[in-house]
Amino acid sequence: MDQLITTTASLVALYAAALFFMTGLLTGAWKYVAMTRSESYRAPFYVDVAHRASLLYAFAAMLVAVFAFYSSQSSIPIALTLASTIAPLLFFGLSIALYVVLGLKNETNNQLRDDQTPGVTRWFMRALMLAEIGGFAVLVTGFYLYTQQL
Repeated sequence: MDQLITTTASLVALYAAALFFMTGLLTGAWKYVAMTRSESYRAPFYVDVAHRASLLYAFAAMLVAVFAFYSSQSSIPIALTLASTIAPLLFFGLSIALYVVLGLKNETNNQLRDDQTPGVTRWFMRALMLAEIGGFAVLVTGFYLYTQQL
């Protein structure tokens, strides 16, 4: 386990995992308080989404950390591994932040249907897909290359 903290990319991912997990715990408390104050005992839709997404992304960040470590040990350039680690983590964090804002506003239960800036959202979603899928694909490639060296 100590090896995971020897590369910048995996260390960044572990810190992101801690941040996302803490956000999950805090949004869980927010969700509970909102539920107790609601006549229907339900939290606002995006408070629930922020809570669940934070927990999910915390564990996804741990997975990214492992693949980032092995990619760092492969022939993939360190800078590319670091960028490929940060890219999905950045969009995980931006997604959580958006869910928190939507939860605070409590005006919708469907961000796409009620979107005031559909062009921005389309751009964001395309960038998110490229960053998350592309970034992780690089890390998996690095992992594969590392295993071929053994």
